[in-house]
Amino acid sequence: MVGYRSAHGRTDLIRVGSGVVATPTVRSLLAIEMPCGQASLAAATRNGSNWQHTPQAVLDAEGTHMENLRTDRLSLLLDQLARAREIAQVRLTGLGDEEYLWEPAPGAWSIRRRGHAASPRPYGPGEWMLDNGASGIPAAEYAEIDRQVRGGMTVAKVAADWGVSSQRVEEILNRVGPPQPDLAPVTTIAWRLGHLHSDFAGRWEWTFGARQRQPDLLVDFSPSAAVALERFWALMDRWHASVAAMTPEQLDTPGFGQYPNGSDPDEPFATVLWGANLEFIHHMAEIALLRDLWRARSMSP
Repeated sequence: MVGYRSAHGRTDLIRVGSGVVATPTVRSLLAIEMPCGQASLAAATRNGSNWQHTPQAVLDAEGTHMENLRTDRLSLLLDQLARAREIAQVRLTGLGDEEYLWEPAPGAWSIRRRGHAASPRPYGPGEWMLDNGASGIPAAEYAEIDRQVRGGMTVAKVAADWGVSSQRVEEILNRVGPPQPDLAPVTTIAWRLGHLHSDFAGRWEWTFGARQRQPDLLVDFSPSAAVALERFWALMDRWHASVAAMTPEQLDTPGFGQYPNGSDPDEPFATVLWGANLEFIHHMAEIALLRDLWRARSMSP
């Protein structure tokens, strides 16, 4: 029997065939699901990560029957983010500056030198700023607005959270038919990564940090893909470590996080974590698509 000590201080086991090996890590599950001869992805994700390596017993096992996986809510959220990160790190391997800053359509949002933004409200503390638009409620959030108001949140509170007028919220609540998709600008990989970095940096500062620094001034955006990725993964390591140390009581506490650019002050932190994972996953999927488009463009005659 092999023991694996989790971030929560306990040993978790999974059963493979007639033997028992220990590992709740995402990488280990990945290795089990893949034939040993196809474990290159699992090996690749070990590079550049501080997380646990796969026990060799798992790589050599022939069975795929698994028991006693981590199923408590914090572990599920942490492992979901860990798995998404592993996929993202593989997909981002080899990202160069030209591709990082590539604008796939005219008017694309990106990071730009101060004074050269393509948007009305860019932000950032340094020479390079992240394009940003005026306040508004995206169409994808309309259903959530409906649920919040039905659940007792006032129109004025919704409006304040989003930085819009109460009249705009009323328009959304009284709409007829399905919402039309937003005409949002196309963005570069630099913008997607910078947006994620800014979001997680702000949430860490206003949950686990001093809760003093303005979120828009936390990230020094860089035109270097390598520098941006190094800084981002370091932040994600810090986020993972801080979240892993949380207690069940903290997860249940509304307002445990005070991030001012979201609904964190009103929600249990478990809900905030769920939303943060969703943000990471969907933006990394968009980055992966942009990489596919870049490669297809390069291969075009």
